[in-house]
This record gives sequence, C-alpha cells and structure tokens, in this order.
Amino acid sequence: MPREIFALHADDISAFAKSLRQQLTEYRSQADESDAAPSHLSLLNMLARAAGHRNIQALRAAAQQPAALAQAPTKLTPVHAPPARGPSHPELSELADRALRQFDAQGRLVRWPSRHQVQRYAIWGMWLHFDSRRVYTEPEVNEVLNAHHGFGDHCTLRRELVEMKLLARSDGGRAYRKLAARPNEDLLPLLRELRVRSGAA
Repeated sequence: MPREIFALHADDISAFAKSLRQQLTEYRSQADESDAAPSHLSLLNMLARAAGHRNIQALRAAAQQPAALAQAPTKLTPVHAPPARGPSHPELSELADRALRQFDAQGRLVRWPSRHQVQRYAIWGMWLHFDSRRVYTEPEVNEVLNAHHGFGDHCTLRRELVEMKLLARSDGGRAYRKLAARPNEDLLPLLRELRVRSGAA
C-alpha cells in the first residue's frame, strides 16, 4: 500500500510547539514504564492537534479538500460562490465570523475549517437542515448533508453531528433523529444569517 503524503500547516510555530509539549507531558504522566514513548498513531494525533485539528483523520480530510472541490460536479460551480472575504459581519464574534466565511452565499458549507472550534460552529449550520419531527435513515442523512456542503466528506459531518449531540443515532446506526439542542448566545446571529442564506425555515 503506497504511503499517503499530505502537508501539515501551523499558523504559529510557537503555539504548535507548546501544544505538542503539553500533550507529551500529559502522555508521560499517564503512561506506565512500558510506554516510554507514544505509539506512531498517538504521535500523529498529537501533531494534528497541535496544528489545530481534531485528530489525524481530520487533518487528512482537510488536506483532501482541494481535491474534493476540484472533483465536485461542474453544475455547482456557477451557483455556489466561494466563501465571502469581506469585512466581518457586525453581529458576529470572531469565531462565528470565521465559521460564516466557510459558507457560500446560498448557506452551503464549501470547506471544512482547520480550527476545531470553528468546525464546531460550522456543524450547527448543518444541524439547521434537519427536521426534528422525522426519523432519518443513514442514506437520508447523507443526502441532506451532501445537499448543503461541497467538499465531499459527509461522513465527517455526520459523525460530528452525533458527537456534538445534535443528531441522535439508534437502531445500530440505521435511524437518526434531530435533537432539540440549545445553541449558545454567540451562535444565534450565525444561525440567523445561515437561515437567511439557505432559506431554511
């Protein structure tokens, strides 16, 4: 099996080093004498988290986004513009504004944010498109997500919705239901703007 190669980008090398050092210190404090060093996978996850990703899988998904966008159906190109780069939205916090910039003018999530906190804000935008009065199958959840994102990774979005307790999964993963989650005050202006963009009720 060929080795997969993708880039690791750190905005702040000092913050990256501090995060990696903290993770290694925590690992050593919890490991026994037989675990003198972290495993290959554990170290990969530490490096990914130090760069602001949830884990190595999230880093891999972020690295594959340009290829996924390039392979997106051409019929979406004229309809869905890239995220806005204008001035900050006046009602939004910095995190909410960063999340909003990942969505296009139609409220479609066109790229997965690199920062974990911004990812969590963006996931609420996906939660808007589900109906709490019905039960979804997994293919139906995927269909909703694919209709409202453009980087080809509905699996990550579905998993995050479940982990954040915005969707409940039951019957061995065959049934999904939107949960009545309560967004914090910081999220409300972001969700209002996304409803306007997407025409969500």
